[in-house]
Amino acid sequence: MLFNSYAFLFLFLPLTLLVFHGLRSRGWLGGSVASLTLASIAFYAYWRPPDTLILLGSVLFNFTIARMLVQPGENRSRVLLALGIAVNLGVLCYFKYFNFLATNLAAAGNIEYIARTIVMPIGISFFTFTQIAYLVDCRRNRTSEPNLVNYALFVTIFPHLIAGPIIHHAQMRPQFVAIARQAIDPEYIKMGMLIFVIGLAKKVLFADNLVVGADAVFNAADHGASLGSAAAWIGMVSYTLQIYFDFSGYSDMAIGLALLFGLRLPVNFDSPYKSRSIIEFWRRWHITLSAWLRDYLYIPLGGNRHGELARLRNIFVTMLLGGLWHGAGWTFVIWGALHGAYIVVNHALHIGKDRSALPEPRHTAAIKQAATLLLVMIAWVFFRAKTVPGALLLLQSLVPATAAPAQTPEGLGLVLAFWILAGSAVVLLAPNTQQLVRYSDRLAEPLILPQGPAWTALFAARPALPATPAVAIACGLLFAIAFAQLWRPQIFIYFNF
Repeated sequence: MLFNSYAFLFLFLPLTLLVFHGLRSRGWLGGSVASLTLASIAFYAYWRPPDTLILLGSVLFNFTIARMLVQPGENRSRVLLALGIAVNLGVLCYFKYFNFLATNLAAAGNIEYIARTIVMPIGISFFTFTQIAYLVDCRRNRTSEPNLVNYALFVTIFPHLIAGPIIHHAQMRPQFVAIARQAIDPEYIKMGMLIFVIGLAKKVLFADNLVVGADAVFNAADHGASLGSAAAWIGMVSYTLQIYFDFSGYSDMAIGLALLFGLRLPVNFDSPYKSRSIIEFWRRWHITLSAWLRDYLYIPLGGNRHGELARLRNIFVTMLLGGLWHGAGWTFVIWGALHGAYIVVNHALHIGKDRSALPEPRHTAAIKQAATLLLVMIAWVFFRAKTVPGALLLLQSLVPATAAPAQTPEGLGLVLAFWILAGSAVVLLAPNTQQLVRYSDRLAEPLILPQGPAWTALFAARPALPATPAVAIACGLLFAIAFAQLWRPQIFIYFNF
């Protein structure tokens, strides 16, 4: 069930909200939490009912292992943690990587192999990583969730279940306890509706209109068709914008939906295309995955504890595996390797330099931002292409001297040009969602960060939309415009991972 579908917007979501808040109005706060857990499981079952057994089996297994982990015995807990991680990764590897590994091993040994029909459960990467982090945290902190309903809600809560953000139990458990004991601040509901509509607009207005250019060019390249230089650039830029609005839109919608139930999810994007280095890019893009890779892969590999060369090696390996996490294919391996190489070079260039230098000139900052974005765009070509030859063909076609004369793929017209220009302006010039609404995902801070006078909202360093009737009307109009596009719902890109 897509967030951008009639079934979700006009059946599932209203019914879930009605039951949740209806129970709360009767004083059954604990029952409302249980209803949200059941609704989340039903949401997952809508996709492929048999996959629900895998999800629930994963929840029960990890809940049991976690409860055993916190009992006395260092050697015992070490073995249990290893077992828990091995089972989680084993299930993930079977569904996601078995055919990829078997095909490549067979090719290396010149053995004929017929790929099995393995249907990957949707969202398996996200709920697996969430639970691996939970097991590690349980062993570190010697504490675990005693309530199965709360644990099931932590893993399955529908706004984040399919495509993140990756959440931590330490952030969510106090919120589950709170909504089971006290009323929900109405500000959560208002902000949730606003953020959800902004995310919906990103998806259906920008991402779904940019997909036309990206698909036309990349499909042509994957089939070996000749591409002109202009078409190659249009395809690469279209996908660069499409994936931003698609995943950023989903993350906004996830945050907005969680707020409707009195919960805060972490921010996953912070204007990543405004970054001035690859290191900064990964602090702004898919923030929760970057943090997961740092805390549960890079640091266990040794982090920066064994010298500069080991540190750079660990960075590269982390990004390589991060690329493979996104998909079982050589294109994803190359994408991860590219970003690993980018970051290694970025760090290497700063070794021995004084990092407390004076602010750089504006033109230098602009050049760095442009160079960073270009490197990101080149890597996106491998991320999107179905085949390595298709990616190489498109990259070769970017250079006018090497581009073959070819007909322009269908769909690369004035309408696409409009969405590319509009999308570029929003991404590079406009404030991001959390800046617009001043949303804070830190539980120690107010939900809405303090702001100045309303008239300064769009000009301040951290602008904010004031809660006025005019903003409510604008939000309604934006939803109406997005609603007009719902007749052609497109799946979210990260649902494939």
